[in-house]
Amino acid sequence: MDGLKSRAHVIVMGATNRPNSIDPALRRFGRFDREIDIGVPDEVGRLEVLRIHTKNMKLAEDVELEHISRDTHGYVGADLAALCTEAALQCIREKMDIIDLEDETIDAEILNSMAVTNDHFKTALTTSNPSALRETVVEVPNVSWEDIGGLENVKRELQETVQYPVEHPEKFEKFGMSPSKGVLFYGPPGCGKTLLAKAIANECQANFISIKGPELLTMWFGESEANVREIFDKARGSAPCVLFFDELDSIATQRGSSSGDAGGAADRVLNQLLTEMDGMNAKKTVFIIGATNRPDIIDPALLRPGRLDQLIYIPLPDVESRHQIFKACLRKSPLAKDIDLSALAKYTQGFSGADITEICQRACKYAIREDIERDRRRKDNPEAMEEDDVDEVAEIRAAHFEESMKYARRSVSDADIRKYQAFAQTLQQSRGFGSEFRFPDQPAAGASSAAAADPFASAAAAADDDDLYS
Repeated sequence: MDGLKSRAHVIVMGATNRPNSIDPALRRFGRFDREIDIGVPDEVGRLEVLRIHTKNMKLAEDVELEHISRDTHGYVGADLAALCTEAALQCIREKMDIIDLEDETIDAEILNSMAVTNDHFKTALTTSNPSALRETVVEVPNVSWEDIGGLENVKRELQETVQYPVEHPEKFEKFGMSPSKGVLFYGPPGCGKTLLAKAIANECQANFISIKGPELLTMWFGESEANVREIFDKARGSAPCVLFFDELDSIATQRGSSSGDAGGAADRVLNQLLTEMDGMNAKKTVFIIGATNRPDIIDPALLRPGRLDQLIYIPLPDVESRHQIFKACLRKSPLAKDIDLSALAKYTQGFSGADITEICQRACKYAIREDIERDRRRKDNPEAMEEDDVDEVAEIRAAHFEESMKYARRSVSDADIRKYQAFAQTLQQSRGFGSEFRFPDQPAAGASSAAAADPFASAAAAADDDDLYS
């Protein structure tokens, strides 16, 4: 390449998908001096690629390529080509009954009746994944808000934090603010922290990468940090993406507390996690959601603004929320008309969402058992079965719920609830001025003129007061 100077009109072009493996001597000026990064296409790019791949395909009128390009976050050109091929194959599979495979030609009428519809593309979307994320389990979850009973305030908070930056980025630009990067759910086990994370990923049609905390830790030095880097790289490649860290307390305990654990691997993983969060580009919409039921042992550096800055307490459901959870659990089940779900909600005071789901599952199990026994009796002795019994539609009756309630149990004790409430209260007291702060020209109602003139002095005086922390 150095000898090409004397000869004109020769350009050397190279292509690779592993640029860091190439010798640095080739990458200096005078050799490969221009490096062009051909990255993952955005929504407009995906639409153009789809139009190119479908220009020779016979598409039905209901195909909307704009919607398909919006739903294919993280797909590269080859993935989109595979998607179009799969949709076309889906169309052919439906006509396999009327195509004579042994005949050399296919009838023109059959060919004219074949067209790729929107349903074919939807089926193809369920079977294809972005190639950059093949090893990681990436899914757009099928959990919706309807699956989650109650928690209206938490849902609204989540929509503002995660959904708005994806759907209304121009609003954030208009107000000159970058969106929040992360959310931490904390609360008793079984209250729907994991379900909420899946539902918000589904609502904004983002990719969803679920990481169990302990699976990042390995015994080899440096490999645990490499795992963290790799996951963040994949999330950036498939943006918008929701990174969900379940059981965050297993890898984010306070540094220095686990010195004997795997040569301090947990501390190094946490340091790498903090570095990756700080290096997150605002243009790449990657949201981090952590879930834990031990918020007191998490390192404070992870909870500062700019990292997991939204701390959301997910409490045990109240009466209205419990009613909604019963409805959500049983919305696909045939229920008898005499079952009063509101009465069940009143009796299950202190039960978590998981406990209520167990009650519904147990009642359903009893109904299935009874139905199978009836079928067996009908098969053994068809004459003895009464006509009313034969025509009866199987459903979950009140007796099944009464039997199920005998074995109902609370998984969260009152002591645990008090511990979470104390943590939430401490967090609130340690942050912010509360209702003390006012601008100088807007004195608080009933405030003295001295306090109105210098509100910061009154706030400082209040901070010195021991009663504030008693």
